[in-house]
Amino acid sequence: MTAWNILCDFDGTISVEDVIDSLLDRFGRPGWEALEQDWRAGRIGSRECMSGQVDLLDMSRPQLDKHLEGLWIDHAFPAFVAKTRELATPIRVVSDGLDYAIHKILGRYGLDDLPLAANHLAPAEPPRQWQLTSPFQAEGCRSGTCKCACVAQARSGGAKTLLIGDGASDFCAADRVDFVFAKHRLIEHCRAAGIPYVPITGFEDALELLPRLLDGSLLAEHARPAPAVAAG
Repeated sequence: MTAWNILCDFDGTISVEDVIDSLLDRFGRPGWEALEQDWRAGRIGSRECMSGQVDLLDMSRPQLDKHLEGLWIDHAFPAFVAKTRELATPIRVVSDGLDYAIHKILGRYGLDDLPLAANHLAPAEPPRQWQLTSPFQAEGCRSGTCKCACVAQARSGGAKTLLIGDGASDFCAADRVDFVFAKHRLIEHCRAAGIPYVPITGFEDALELLPRLLDGSLLAEHARPAPAVAAG
């Protein structure tokens, strides 16, 4: 059985909804929408966008905690994690989201011990209430968490890498892994770029596919086509 490392996005992949979007909708002061538009237009990176948006969050810690209590994860994710542990396959959450929120949400399911790479949310000096730092950023990368660096680390021991993700923050990393379980926008990116992938709707699908990934049959079915060799 081939050795694999799994890297899994959080917002919209593990979680049912995007955490930072839900916080901004409820607690964001005016200005966060303009930052979002600048990011979507490519004028700023996600790290600059999220740092500015976190500066605009007007909420207390009790309000934050209460809000997070109402956010949920894919119902099959705990079973998927249990299966990865049964099969001795490391899984790490890699997110351009907020570590505090991820720990709080996963903690309700007994999963806050999962290895995590994410932006760090912390109290700020008044008049700001919160600040964002990015301990997993990388030189030349505009994201808060450089998922490509996480891929390189996961590959360093010789294991193959699986990415499970759903959106733009996963595009770059998808180009560097051996296989992708893709949701939403990531499906079209993988299809257009010729990246070996399967579409999933959630972790019920991922749970069913995992044994076939580990025994090599899934990768064999979806291998990249060999480049054509011109006749001499």
